[in-house]
Formats: sequence, C-alpha cells, structure tokens
Amino acid sequence: MTFPKLELIHRQRWQTLSNVPPARTLLDLLREDLRATDTKEGCASGDCGACTVVLSKPDGSQSHTVNSCIRMAHSAHGLQVTTAADLSGDGQLHPVQQAMVDHHASQCGFCTPGFVMSLYDLYQRADGRAVTREEAMEAISGNLCRCTGYRPILDAACAMHLYPRPQTVKPVDEKAASRDKLNPHYALPDSLAQLLPLRARFPKAQMMAGGTDAGLWVTQQHRRFEQVIDLTRVQEMLRVEHNPHHLAIGAAVSLHDAFAALSEQRPSIQHFAERFAGRPVRQSGTLGGNIANGSPIGDSMPLLIALGAQVVLMAWRKGRMVSRHIALENFYLGYKRTALAADEVLCWIVVPHPLPGEWLGVYKVSKRVEDDISAVCLAMQLHIEQDLVKSVRIGAGGVAATPVRAVTTEAVLLGRAWNEASMQQAQAAIDKEFSPISDMRASAAYRQLVLRQLLQRAWLEQQGRSMVQLEDLS
Repeated sequence: MTFPKLELIHRQRWQTLSNVPPARTLLDLLREDLRATDTKEGCASGDCGACTVVLSKPDGSQSHTVNSCIRMAHSAHGLQVTTAADLSGDGQLHPVQQAMVDHHASQCGFCTPGFVMSLYDLYQRADGRAVTREEAMEAISGNLCRCTGYRPILDAACAMHLYPRPQTVKPVDEKAASRDKLNPHYALPDSLAQLLPLRARFPKAQMMAGGTDAGLWVTQQHRRFEQVIDLTRVQEMLRVEHNPHHLAIGAAVSLHDAFAALSEQRPSIQHFAERFAGRPVRQSGTLGGNIANGSPIGDSMPLLIALGAQVVLMAWRKGRMVSRHIALENFYLGYKRTALAADEVLCWIVVPHPLPGEWLGVYKVSKRVEDDISAVCLAMQLHIEQDLVKSVRIGAGGVAATPVRAVTTEAVLLGRAWNEASMQQAQAAIDKEFSPISDMRASAAYRQLVLRQLLQRAWLEQQGRSMVQLEDLS
C-alpha cells in the first residue's frame, strides 16, 4: 500500500518524505525520519510537553505550539516546523536559550527543549517587551519538569527580553504543494465544497482536526487509520463570525481562539478556559473536536449547553449541501454516541449573544488545578429580574454517560425567588436528577456532593459574596 507524500519546512529547507502512513505522528517523523532528536518523547499523551514544537505558515506567521507526540505528521503538510535546535545559529544561542542557561533553568535537560519552545512562542508574541510572571506561567502550562521547581524557568522567561534580539530569519519561499489534497488515505480539503462530497464517499474515514484525543488512540491504543479526513484547512470552518443574534464558531477553530471569542462577550469564561488544558493542547485542539468526541467529561459542553448553543451539521446529498441545527444537549444519544449521521460533518457551533442582565458561573473540579481532566464540571446561566429567576440553564459534565442539561433542577428554580431556600431546593433536585458513577477520578458520592456545593457557590457568587473559592485566600 502506498501512502501520500508529505512536504514541510524544517531547518529552513523544504523536506519531502514519501509514503508516510496516515497514523504516523509528527514526533516520530521528526525524530526518526528527519533526525531532529532534540524533540523528546516523555508521555506520548500530550501531558508533559517534552515534545513541544512550533507550527507556522511558511513565512513564519500564524505560529503556535503543539504537542508533536499526538499530532499526525500529515497535518504539518505545507507548514514550517520549528524545534529547539533550530533557534540557535552561528554559535549564538537564542535569547530564550541564553536566558535558560544564565538562570540555571535546566537540570536533567529532558524537558528543556519543550520549555524552550513554549517560551519561544511567548517571546514571539511579546515582540520584544518584558513578560510578566503570570504570562510565563500560562505559556508553560503544558510543560512539566521534575527537577527545577519552575522558579528558574520563570526567571528566565522574565529576563529573555534583556538579550540582543536575533537576526530576522529570511522566510522560506512557499511552494505549491504537489500532493493530491483529496487523497483518501489522508485528505486535506480546503473548502466545504471539497469536504462534504468527500465525506459522502468515505463515511468510515476518521475525521480529525487537532488530534488531541485521536492522537491518544494512536500512541496509547496502537490504532491505525486507513483513511483520514483532516479538517484544519477547511476555510469556512476556521472562521468566527459575529452575527446580529449569535456567535458562529467554525468547528475547526482552535480551543484557544474559540474561548477567546467567547470570553470577549463573557469575561467570566477566561479563567475557566485557561484551566481547560495546557496552551499547546488549546492551540491544537478544536472546539468542534471536543464536542464531537462526546466525552461525558469534556469541559466545553456543559458551558455551551448552559449558553443555549446549537451545532450545525452538514452533508452532501443529491448533489447539494444540506444542513440541520440541533441543540447541543440533544446531540448526545449515549456514551460516545451522537446524532451525527455517517455522511455528516459538524461544521459550526452557534452560541447566542448574552442578553442584558445575564449572570454566568462556570466551574471545573479536578485533582490538579492545571492540565487535568474534570471530575465534575458545572455551568449555570441566570437571568434575575426583581429577585425572580426569569430564565435558567444548567449544564453538567462528569455526572452521566453524556454531557447533560439539568432540566429538572432548572424547573425548580424557574419563576422562584433567587434566595437560599430556592437554592437548597435546587440542591435536592440535582441530587435526584443524576446518578454519577465511581471511577479513578472521583467516587459517585463525591460527585454528588460537589454538584450540590457548586450550586451553592454559584448562589454565593451571584450574591456578590467574597471568599467563596480557594483563589480568594491567596
């Protein structure tokens, strides 16, 4: 069987690799085929950051960090891949690297290339200005180190602007990709007009965007895909559109950009978004992928359910595009089962604009503060008028086989005074509405207790109370 060839820029040169299997990871391609052994494999699951690289357009624009261990190699076709060894030249270290050396920010060194790339991404975004410690902490949120305690790494990040800026590297000329972009082994369609007929022809092909979950099927379960349809080049699905009554987020928009768009209208989402995952996962993974995956512990779905979001599903039937809208809470039919037909593609997520007087609380409970999967996730949207609940939507994750809407609990609150008594009745209702399971992340009893307490926390916060979360104590 012959697989498609792959062309990418590495070390300032176009590289052509033939017969690359669809399930080959970018990390394996770098280390084994291009001998870029500065990029390390630590966890092979996108958790540790040792494999972090930067992807960009050929001219260096639109750069962002990704975990190469769970990123499929073909997704880098036509792009530039930058690794830690690419930053230095003519015996001169890059300011990020020199700052790491001068601040003793490396000990065993295994994780160091990944940290360097995350800080390089921050350095590029800062464009010569000093960065704050908080910015540095957010930039390395996807990187783990067992040696340094992080302080010297943060010191290096805050000092990297003090070093002479490196000479600008001349962009590599962009060349036309010569491969067949609709090759069914690994297709890279660039429009819905190409994508939807392709999906109709190959309904069993694995659809993939950032691969932050599907990559684990390769590295942890040793699955191999015969056919992949990559959604990351479909232009219509890469847009965020502001319409009069709603926000339309393309399914291939990264989690980072999708949450940024949502946070513009609802600032309370920003902190929750930063806890979703480390920066490389948020920059690689997509909102549509998180939704279509259908995990009961996916963090975006409870929030979107609370916001009244719909998904737009599209297909190519009888020679034309057709579409349908489904409320997100109705999209899930069972554990890992959705209403998506075999020939359909999830193309858009439609989120209504906030109405005057909206209050939103969204909470994630996990063992670690950063870069961890939820045990319980709860989101609550309220409209209060004259102390009465005029409307309420509650989304929950980690408490059922799918992300769910707490309709029974909503009914208890609707039209009632928003006070401690009604909140307690809502707690009693949510106890009966869901029957969580016990697993490695939490017991059923713990999940039920947390659900109750999060409703109380929402009430306290909406009342303007202080000292209701751990962060308030710092």
